[in-house]
Amino acid sequence: MPFRSGFVCILGRPNAGKSTLLNALVGEKLAIISPKAQTTRNRIQGIVNVPKRNGKGGAQIVLIDTPGVHKPDSSLGRKMMVEVREALEGCDLVLLLMDVTHKIDPRDQFAIDLLRRMGARAFLVLNKIDLIKEKSRLLPLIEEYRKLYKFDEVIPISATKRKGLDDLLNSVVDVLPAGPAYFPDDQLTDQPARFMAAESIREQVLLNTSEEIPYATTVVVEQFEEGKRLTKIAATIYCEREGQKGILVGKGGQMLKKIGMAARLQVEKMLGTKVFLELYVKAEPGWRDSRQFVDELDWRRQLEQRMLRQVPREGKGQPSPESGDHGAE
Repeated sequence: MPFRSGFVCILGRPNAGKSTLLNALVGEKLAIISPKAQTTRNRIQGIVNVPKRNGKGGAQIVLIDTPGVHKPDSSLGRKMMVEVREALEGCDLVLLLMDVTHKIDPRDQFAIDLLRRMGARAFLVLNKIDLIKEKSRLLPLIEEYRKLYKFDEVIPISATKRKGLDDLLNSVVDVLPAGPAYFPDDQLTDQPARFMAAESIREQVLLNTSEEIPYATTVVVEQFEEGKRLTKIAATIYCEREGQKGILVGKGGQMLKKIGMAARLQVEKMLGTKVFLELYVKAEPGWRDSRQFVDELDWRRQLEQRMLRQVPREGKGQPSPESGDHGAE
């Protein structure tokens, strides 16, 4: 059989387990994970190389993790939905991921409406089956979904327990078109290390804060100097109000140090070098509703701008003093 390759979009409501599935299939942590909705804000590509087996040729699957489908109420939300639509364009297959512990709600219908408008070929992937004791409960749910869209296959899985993933991969490979690999065998993602470092910091904000703060924050890497033994990173955590800034910094800077230490260890594991991480916190009122600010957060746009400026190396600039309280790790 010929070598197969293609783009496969993972679609679903917030907290369905899309990022967990991406990480499990790729075998590395590419997308940050938290129990909070709308953790993923950008589309993230993960590359799975499937070797030849059982008389079948090899394959390369380019998985695209997307933000949770929702009706946006801010510039940030609208940008997230643009990410979803761009991921759907030109993909060869959609994995509509559904959390079997929840009933179908308007967000699921919204996702299916997107599928219908795109006319996309799709698998229905039922996630978190390990949490359902009576598997017979899945049958009426499957019937309900089949009435909403013509799915090629229905595949039950548990992304966290890694159950059903081989069956999922085999089914995906079977429907991909014949074609060459898009990426080298040793490449796992198209994301630059700079973006992944910013996401690692934001993940720790999500895990260590509550209420509105996780949704009112974003991270911008101001400096990124990667060396053989030491990588120097300076980043700013943006929030919307001074009160949120105070919580992020914490008494005596303890919260910021906690976030920084956990993020630093994660980035060190990712890069394979020691990391010097310096964090700043700055209040930027209403940034989620600022189209210009939100657009500047796009790492693809940041990369294009740096290339246009022909910067000889990253990290020439230093964070400005007005960035606010900071803690070095």
